[in-house]
Amino acid sequence: MNAMVGRRVMAGLLAVSFILSPVTTSAQDDTITGDKGSDMLVDLVLVRPISLAATLIGMAAFVVSLPFTIPSNSVKDAGENMIVPPASATFKRPLGEFNENTR
Repeated sequence: MNAMVGRRVMAGLLAVSFILSPVTTSAQDDTITGDKGSDMLVDLVLVRPISLAATLIGMAAFVVSLPFTIPSNSVKDAGENMIVPPASATFKRPLGEFNENTR
């Protein structure tokens, strides 16, 4: 019984920490790591390669979806949703800027 109460308290604290974490990160001056240079390095080494991989996966998924999107006249929508967002995050977004939504 006592262990069950302890688990509920821990679950409640975990839920509160998840709820409050976006508030504390957005209160900083628009940096992820707290330093603009570190943000740029993390973006260059980690985020951009992942975004490039997502772009390539989106392109492959777009090609695979063509037999289904051509008859339904939704090729443009498929391309705008599968290719454009990761490509924009990879090639258009300024280095180290994670909050900008460029499309």
